Amino acid sequence: MDNRAGEMEAFMRVVQTGSFAAAARSFGLSPSAISKIVARLEARLGTRLIVRTTRTLQLTPEGDTYYERALRVLADIDEAERLVAHGGAATPSGKLRVNASVSFGVRRIVPLVPAFLAAYPRVELDLSLNDNMVDLIEHRADVAIRVGALPDSGLKARRIGEARFIAFASPSYLERHGVPEIPADLARHNCLTFNLGRTFHEWPFLDPDSGQQKPIPVRGNFQVNNGETMRRMALEGLGIARLSTYHVERDIEAGHLVPVLERYNPGDLQVVHAVFVGHEHLATRVRAFVDFIAERIPSKEAWRP
Repeated sequence: MDNRAGEMEAFMRVVQTGSFAAAARSFGLSPSAISKIVARLEARLGTRLIVRTTRTLQLTPEGDTYYERALRVLADIDEAERLVAHGGAATPSGKLRVNASVSFGVRRIVPLVPAFLAAYPRVELDLSLNDNMVDLIEHRADVAIRVGALPDSGLKARRIGEARFIAFASPSYLERHGVPEIPADLARHNCLTFNLGRTFHEWPFLDPDSGQQKPIPVRGNFQVNNGETMRRMALEGLGIARLSTYHVERDIEAGHLVPVLERYNPGDLQVVHAVFVGHEHLATRVRAFVDFIAERIPSKEAWRP
């Protein structure tokens, strides 16, 4: 325990078990020994990492940062040892935390899970689906599947696919309200929009006169923060929506949704990336997962209405 890695491991075990006594039992040491290790770590760093009360332990902001970084440092140490032990060809193993949006995860990632786990049985996949932009460090995620433009960051990204946008509605809605013939007709239709910013209240369409994209204002009585709910409302006949094809291709092929204004579709794309914390020695489980989905998800959607 008289080394930095040992201090990290002791500190992490205290955080994960929630007590010095439980951490000590896992190491076969006394609680006072673990307490001294953490105290020595705090003294060397010159900051408090854990606030101790009679009932609970709480991380300070510095402790939270140290914990997240320590997770990755110790994972890298484990990976290095496995690499050497297997002659430079480590078998992907360990917990792999993946985050993806609900719609893309359900339609593209989840169907690949059984085959991935069959190919890499030593990997424990922890998959979370939500439509929030997660911080990989904060949420302890190894890979995030992000749809749309990527913000500038120190993360590595691999492009794994793209999908064309399309406007659509249910047959029942179009029977009641008519089919829009030109983009300007949307002014008299109930359009389903995102509540993520003002830019989502304009849809781009092709101007046949100039050949350029032209934004068309849209409005309606329903806004939402995720594509899966929007798709569901469109299926219920609530209004016209606009999403990328991976959300709705099966519904359109089944006749449950109908494309509209395809003549004016500008062909804009929604790009999908696998994002991960990049460094020279990428964990084999991360590399295996990214390679696996990139090889099986179409780089371009071949589907057309």
